[in-house]
Amino acid sequence: MNSIPEKISILLEKNPIDWQNVLEETISHFDCSTGTLHFLRQNTSILELQAQKGIPDFLMPKVSEIPIGKGMAGIAAERMKPVEMCNLQTDASGVARPAAKETKVEGSLAAPLIHNGKLYGTIGIAKPVSYDFTEEEISSLMDIGNLICQKIN
Repeated sequence: MNSIPEKISILLEKNPIDWQNVLEETISHFDCSTGTLHFLRQNTSILELQAQKGIPDFLMPKVSEIPIGKGMAGIAAERMKPVEMCNLQTDASGVARPAAKETKVEGSLAAPLIHNGKLYGTIGIAKPVSYDFTEEEISSLMDIGNLICQKIN
């Protein structure tokens, strides 16, 4: 079964690809309000922001470049596995950075962009309410991420 929505597949066929549209369609597909798309800067361990929706201006300096291993996106990249939080606002694990709580989102999911075992970046989506993403939703976001990798490869 193809878990990639047709609208996203079509957007990824365009040349050049409008990453903002891809992210916004992904956010909409999962009924989320906020999201980020980061690409791994070549030969570094820095994730560079490519597109975002719903991130307050004052947080942009903190999300424009994220070291692998820091925050949800950085940990998803480091582990090469999705990182999910039912409620980012009440996280006590230390995974969510203090500034992340300023986004006012709760249910959050960050997934690595992986293709053939190689990391290309991360995609993150979030809702303004507590939410546990299903295995199907997590798998679908990973599939979208894999297709994104094939387009930036």
